[in-house]
Amino acid sequence: MFRPGQKLDALFSRVFIFHHVFSGRMSFPGGMDRLPKVIPASLPYKMGNLTSSTAGGLSSTTCVQYVQEVIKQNCVVIFSKTTCPYCKMAKNVFNEIGANYKVIELDEHNDGRRLQEALTQMTGARTVPRVFINGNCIGGGSDTKQLHQQGRLVPLIEQCAPCCAASGSEGSGSGQSAK
Repeated sequence: MFRPGQKLDALFSRVFIFHHVFSGRMSFPGGMDRLPKVIPASLPYKMGNLTSSTAGGLSSTTCVQYVQEVIKQNCVVIFSKTTCPYCKMAKNVFNEIGANYKVIELDEHNDGRRLQEALTQMTGARTVPRVFINGNCIGGGSDTKQLHQQGRLVPLIEQCAPCCAASGSEGSGSGQSAK
């Protein structure tokens, strides 16, 4: 299976797929004897990025409904990833003005990938953050910062229900990602 001089990535890729095929998490067309020596980057079976349609989780329709419900129940919602600098930028803007907001960290959510696909479907953009105010997508981190610099962000928040408008809290919202 592994010969001197063969890339270590090839070994890990084969072990990864072998484990997931036999644990029932993934199927591979043609069976194990048809596994390539090195997994091409174009396949969705990359390490750390398993995309298996057999895994449990929400359907795409349910994800869209979930996103719509979160947006409906919260004046300000940020669909974010914990390591994204633009997501941090958007959260910092809301912290600066003291606004409450709900954060859904897609990289910590069990259905984060599917939720991001739902957001793409709904907004036409795949990038994060996706920031919603009063049910409307205002864009991403740069858009949020620009609206604030133009003095247009606070008025949008003030149009929300009184419980969501600037309230002097540190703006961390719930900071929870529903898993």
